[in-house]
Amino acid sequence: MGPGEAPPPGAGSPRGSAAAEAMAARKQRAFARRKAFSLFVKAKEVPAAVRGSAGGEGVRWRCCRQAFEELSGIHRHVALQHAGDIGQQQQQAGLAAIPAAAEVRPASCPAPAGSAGALNGHSGSSPEICCALPDTSHLSHDALTSKVGEVLLYYCYCEVRDPEKLCAWQKALCQHLHLTGKVRVASEGINGTVGGSKVATNLYIEVMLSQPLFKDVLCQADFKSSAGGAHCFPDLRVGVFKEIVPMGIDPKIVSYKETGIHLSPQEFHREVEQYLSQASQGQSDTILLDCRNFYESKIGHFQGCLAPDIRKFSYFPSYVDENLELFKDKRVLMYCTGGIRCERGSAYLRSKAVCREVYQLKGGIHKYLEEFPDGFYRGKLFVFDDRYAICSNEDIVSACRYCGTLWDQYKLCSSQHCRQLVLTCPSCCNKGLTACCPVCQEKELKVTLQASGQTLKEECECTRRRPRVPIEHVLQRTLDAGKD
Repeated sequence: MGPGEAPPPGAGSPRGSAAAEAMAARKQRAFARRKAFSLFVKAKEVPAAVRGSAGGEGVRWRCCRQAFEELSGIHRHVALQHAGDIGQQQQQAGLAAIPAAAEVRPASCPAPAGSAGALNGHSGSSPEICCALPDTSHLSHDALTSKVGEVLLYYCYCEVRDPEKLCAWQKALCQHLHLTGKVRVASEGINGTVGGSKVATNLYIEVMLSQPLFKDVLCQADFKSSAGGAHCFPDLRVGVFKEIVPMGIDPKIVSYKETGIHLSPQEFHREVEQYLSQASQGQSDTILLDCRNFYESKIGHFQGCLAPDIRKFSYFPSYVDENLELFKDKRVLMYCTGGIRCERGSAYLRSKAVCREVYQLKGGIHKYLEEFPDGFYRGKLFVFDDRYAICSNEDIVSACRYCGTLWDQYKLCSSQHCRQLVLTCPSCCNKGLTACCPVCQEKELKVTLQASGQTLKEECECTRRRPRVPIEHVLQRTLDAGKD
């Protein structure tokens, strides 16, 4: 301190000394937590000598039955799922006394929000929700509302302490950006599909990635996009639910944390290739399981798959229960549209302890088609908006309900009381065959002839004839595998 300079406030005082000691202690604890984090990640490494046989040459880490090729991926997983484990490990190892020179995580990958460092070794908390909206004053109204845009599909499993607050922010954000679509919020995370201009969807992704609740948990690759826009949805619906994907089972009973092993599109492609080769020789011990609804798999699916004839995903657990013998001692490869149904579906299947192993396609069909547009998935990909389907190849795998000609463009049943989707070709439409079944066709005629305002019960041949939970024949499935 030079002549005439005043000492800094608190310097030399007991208060200043205590503050300095507290700061040093916090830094020491932070280094200790980072050391514990680094050791935990190190323990999950796949030895170099066995990486090629561990489910892909690029796999470097395995944890919770998942495979990771990138350091950022394993870091995100550990931060989200193992904060409590790291805190316990830190205490057991006495790492609080580790000096500042100890090994720390790379500066390029800081401790994620919600990680061991952020949570101080305690699970069960989550970052606060930031309710700020992005500045759009520099953007024109035309740029935000252009009909040339895209539809986003994403989900994120994370702990949400205040779902109502997150829901209100999501609704305000979507309205601010002129987005339409559907967003489900729950204490277990968020699941959304929204449409808007390219400018609006890009800004939406940017804001979502900067949200403290999702920071370092949600990443750019988690958003799947396809050509579309706000016109693909009739309105905006944002709500709070018990589950972000409606399987009908309490998330506390069957958690996404018990999911199957995630396979990248490349790994999944190799697995399907091997499965089809073995199945053609009657030697396969694998089931390629489509966990979507029947009307989705009808217009597009992987070759040789088992596609349950179920109308809702909430029927999937009952389907598994009724067909346990089918899955006994099998390797199961699961897939769905974007991956979210496999998260809970694979967890439920694993909870039954009958399969030898359960795998799932990371990112779903969406991500697979980005890399393999002419791969083993044939036909269209059904989507839950007014487009009904998006196309990646020219194959048509479904037929007109009336004449049997190849056709895969859905329309709503013309009977006002019915919400079923129907495949009816232009020729049959011109003949007035626009309902999903003869029962609906007859009801439509009655409504036309009788006084308006009469209501008819929503029941038709389609729903009456279809078993709610179909039972598969194990022997027949074995014989049919790989024929597609």
